[in-house]
Amino acid sequence: MIIIKGIAASPGIAIGKAYVLEDEEIVVTRVDIPRDRLHAEVQRFKAAQKATHRDLDAAEAKVLKLLGRKHAKLIDAHRLILRDTLITHDVPKRILSEGVNAEFALSEALEAVNQQFEKLKDEFFRERRHDLFDVGKRLLAHLLRHARRSLADVKEPCILISRNLLPSDTINLQESCILGFATDLGGKTSHTAILAQSLEIPAVVGLSDVSRRVKTGDTVVLDGEQGLVIIAPTPEAVAKYEKFQQQEIEAERALEALRGLPAVTQDDKRFRLEVNLDTPEEMKSLLALQADGIGLFRTEYLYLNRTTAPTEEEQAKAYVSVVKAMAPRPVVIRTADVGGDRLSQMGIEGPKNEVNPFMGLRGVRLFLRHLDLFKTQLRAILRATVKGSVKIMIPMVSSVAEVQAVRRLLAQATSELQAEGVKVPEGVELGIMVEIPAAAVMLDAFVPHIDFVSVGTNDLIQYTLAVDRVNENVAHLYDPFHPAIIRLIQHVVATAHKAGKWVSVCGEMTSDPHAVPLLVGMDCDCLSVSPRMFLRIKQTVRRLHYATMAKLVGKAAICSDSDDIRRLMREQGL
Repeated sequence: MIIIKGIAASPGIAIGKAYVLEDEEIVVTRVDIPRDRLHAEVQRFKAAQKATHRDLDAAEAKVLKLLGRKHAKLIDAHRLILRDTLITHDVPKRILSEGVNAEFALSEALEAVNQQFEKLKDEFFRERRHDLFDVGKRLLAHLLRHARRSLADVKEPCILISRNLLPSDTINLQESCILGFATDLGGKTSHTAILAQSLEIPAVVGLSDVSRRVKTGDTVVLDGEQGLVIIAPTPEAVAKYEKFQQQEIEAERALEALRGLPAVTQDDKRFRLEVNLDTPEEMKSLLALQADGIGLFRTEYLYLNRTTAPTEEEQAKAYVSVVKAMAPRPVVIRTADVGGDRLSQMGIEGPKNEVNPFMGLRGVRLFLRHLDLFKTQLRAILRATVKGSVKIMIPMVSSVAEVQAVRRLLAQATSELQAEGVKVPEGVELGIMVEIPAAAVMLDAFVPHIDFVSVGTNDLIQYTLAVDRVNENVAHLYDPFHPAIIRLIQHVVATAHKAGKWVSVCGEMTSDPHAVPLLVGMDCDCLSVSPRMFLRIKQTVRRLHYATMAKLVGKAAICSDSDDIRRLMREQGL
C-alpha cells in the first residue's frame, strides 16, 4: 500500500480502478511560409480564433446548465485570453515578421508567456497559466484539425489519474463514468479544482508524480477530504473507506426525509427557505426540493452567446415558465447583472477594455444607460406577474437616485402594458440587492422607496474587506465571520425591520452550515440557498434554537475579530 499526500481540491471519497490519461502532446513543427502566402496564413489563424470563440460559446452554455452563472465567468476569463494582444497581435506579427506557420508562431508566443509565469511566486497567478494553455490547445486543435481528447471514451466507472486536467476537461466529467480524479499538477485555487467542487466530484491535486506511479487497472482510494491517494490499499483500508462512504449515504438519506418539511427552529421560529435559479432548465430538480420559493432568479443567461439583445417575447416566455411552475410560491427575478462587454457582443456600443469590469459599468448602472434594454426586461417580468407571485430585484445599487429612476421606468412599463390590455397587478414588489457597502450603511435612506432587501453576501464581503477572494495573496482575508460583516448584516436587518420591510439573504453564507446560525440569530426572514445545499441548510435550521442564536449574535457583534466569533460558536457546539 502506497499513500501519496496532495492537496484536497474537492471533498468526497472514491474507491475503484485507476484510468491513467496519457498526456496529450501536440507536436508543432516550424514551417517557413512563402512571403506571398503570409497574409493567407494570418487569415487561417483568425479563422481558428473564430472557431475557438464558438467552442467557448458551447462550453459556456454547458457550464451555465450544469453549474450556473458564477462558474460561467470561467469562460469569460478564456474569452479575455482569446482577445488578449498575445493572441490578436503577437501571433499575427510573428507570422508576418518571421515568415512562419500559425501553429509555430502560437506555440512560441505561449512558451514565452509560460516562462514568465514560471517566475511568479504567487500560486494563484501561476495557476492561471492553465487557462492560457486551455485556450492555446483549442486554437492549435483547430489549426491542426486535430480532434481533442474526449472522456466520453471512458465506459467503466474509474478514478481518473492525469498529469494535469484543464478546465475544459473537467466540465465534461459529470457526463462520464469518472468517480473522482487525481493530478500531478494544480492547486486549490485552480479553476479545475473549483469546477470539481461544484460538480461534487472528489479530487486531489498537486500530487507531483501520481500519473507515473499509478497504472491503469490499479485499485485506488481517493480521499478528497484529506488530500490522499492510496495505491493498492489493504483490505482493511478499503473497508475503512467503504464505511466512510456508507456514512455519507446514510447522511444523505436523513436529508431526503426533510423534503416538504418547514424550516422551523426547535423553538418554533419559522424561516422562509428558498433556492437560487440560474436557468429554467434547472426547474425539474428544483421543484423536487419543495422550496418555499425562488429567492434569486438570475437572468444573465438570456444575454449570453448572442449577437442581438433578447426580445420582450423571449424573456416573457422564460419568466412565465418559471413563475407558473412555482405558483403560488414567490419568484424573485433579478434584473440582469451583466457588464458592458456583453453590449458589444450584441451590437450595442458599450465601454471598451474596462480595467476592473466587476466594479465598472454593470447591473443597474448599465441598464440605466440603456433604458430601452431595461424597459424591455421590466415589461417581460411584469407580463409574468399575471401567472403567479413575482417580485423584482435590482442589482449593484449604490444610490437612492438609481432606485427612483427604476421606480419611474417600472411605472411607465406598467402603464404601457395596462393600456395594451395586460392585467398587471398594482404594487409589484421592488427590492434591491445590498452588495455595495454604501447601500448597507445608508439603508435607512433606501427603505422608503423599496419593498424588500436582499443581502448579496459574496460581493458585500469582497467590497467591505477589499478582498478579491480568488487572489491567493489575500484570499485568507475573505472572511464571512469578520465582525464588520456580522455588524453590517445585522444593521441591514434591523434597519429594514424597523421600516417594516422583509429581508432575504443570498450568497455563499446561506449555503454554509457554519454561517447559517448567525443569519438565523439575526432574524433574516428568508435564506435563498444553492439547490445543492438546500436540504443540508434546512437540517441546520431545524436543529437550532432561535432565542439562543439571537443571544449568540449579540455577543458576536461586539467581538473584535473572527477567531472570537468562531470560538463563541464552538462553545455552542456549532
